[in-house]
Amino acid sequence: MRNFLSITDLSEEEYEDILTLAARLKRQRYACVPHPLLAGKTLAMIFEKASTRTRISFDVGMHELGGYAIYLNSKDTQMGRGETIPDTARVMSRYVHGAIMRTYKHETITEFAKYATIPVINALSDKEHPCQIMADSLTLKEKFGDLNGLKIAWIGDGNNVCNSLIMASVQTGMEIAVSTPKGYEPDPMAIKFANDNGGKVIVYDNPKKAAKDAHAIYTDTWISMGEEEIKDTKLKDFVGYQLDMPLLKSAADDAIVLHCLPAHRGEEITDEVIDSMQSGVWDQAENRLHAQKAILALLLNQEL
Repeated sequence: MRNFLSITDLSEEEYEDILTLAARLKRQRYACVPHPLLAGKTLAMIFEKASTRTRISFDVGMHELGGYAIYLNSKDTQMGRGETIPDTARVMSRYVHGAIMRTYKHETITEFAKYATIPVINALSDKEHPCQIMADSLTLKEKFGDLNGLKIAWIGDGNNVCNSLIMASVQTGMEIAVSTPKGYEPDPMAIKFANDNGGKVIVYDNPKKAAKDAHAIYTDTWISMGEEEIKDTKLKDFVGYQLDMPLLKSAADDAIVLHCLPAHRGEEITDEVIDSMQSGVWDQAENRLHAQKAILALLLNQEL
């Protein structure tokens, strides 16, 4: 039994296995070829935070794999009334074959996984968003054929997605160029992990320097859920970090734009960029479905 709590849980071979299976499942879906790899399996989906892509893609993905998904928000379980995480994990393990969790604190997921006897998947925490990075990797591989040697520029907030992207440089061979305002840098431990394990991360003090000759420019919303009260402060701090056409022109001619959504158009990204021919955002969003189906299949079906 394996969990997927962090992008670091995957070896280079396992990383490639997920992308290979995701590509196969995507082809089968387009060809209307059934692939009930998880027939008879049930997935618990525990959500503390609102969601569009994560909820829909995991729910639809489990259905297309022949299984069943149960959506549970924080008010649907006794955890919302004080039952401990260990007790919930022990009981839930008797009912379902796997669980995904979208939580505010990464420690909630790690504690649940510690006491669960089923695979647990991190569907987002304040520390990481590994499922998003697998979808991003699939998107980049479809565009460029090979991840090794690609330069990905991250512009904006050094958040959970940025942390996972940085650490994924170890398995993929991608170079991650990061530019954030002072005080919004990614987790230093993520950078240290990457640099200590053969990854390549370079931090720039200027977005144009980071974007220069990049194969992809990646940004995310500046205002995360729960940060509405500091919106005005962050908008001032992030002046100069908007992904607009002049910044995109600093990248390679065939560069693509990535954004894990939801986008706050006119803030971290302009309409002109996200709706341009260089936008990979919609393929990226679709690939959440295919990548997560592969993750589910490999974790919940031990015969694959």
